[in-house]
Amino acid sequence: MSSLSTQPEFSPRQNAVLDSALRLLVDGGERALTTAGVARAANCSKESLYKWFGDRDGILSAMIGYQASKVRTLDERAETLTADSLRAHLVVFARDLLDVLSGDVSLALNRLAIGQASRDGSHLGQMLQERGRRQIGKRAGGLLDAGRRAGLLRFDNGEEAYGMLYGLVVTDLHLRMLLGEDMKLTKQDFSRRAERAVDAFLDLCGTKKETAKP
Repeated sequence: MSSLSTQPEFSPRQNAVLDSALRLLVDGGERALTTAGVARAANCSKESLYKWFGDRDGILSAMIGYQASKVRTLDERAETLTADSLRAHLVVFARDLLDVLSGDVSLALNRLAIGQASRDGSHLGQMLQERGRRQIGKRAGGLLDAGRRAGLLRFDNGEEAYGMLYGLVVTDLHLRMLLGEDMKLTKQDFSRRAERAVDAFLDLCGTKKETAKP
């Protein structure tokens, strides 16, 4: 049996607060993202914010983790995994990854991190790595490992296999979006792009048990 692998570490009310914080960042930039501003936008007290998330860095960390949780993988035991279900799970992951990376929130967070890196170190960049990409990669790595144990995938290094999958899915899209390229037409093709990327990954890392592509 499979189940969605997200990170339900926050309550619905806390998720609503994080949504408000994310919208503040997109609409108002870094200066708008204060505990007072978030409290006003989310209609909650500053005391509640400190209790749930800590200081401003804690809110940023929670925002990144909340965004990362939107990229789904599916937990499935190796013994129940089939070539078809593995492909389907990977396509869901790839499409979610493209949707999240192309969103206003992801672009705002990454642009903010790039701006901070040259000014006062890469603290936000480190949070994006730890709470964002690495958490996504950890969950995807679990699926890839299950595929290998099921005899459906072959690779020696899980991190390298995930890096290959990530590169095939994202290519240079994220950089182009960060630089302001209009991606409206490209976004309409995300489903097919995700399928093509997964099929290319399976061509490279799949075994003879991998079934014919639809």
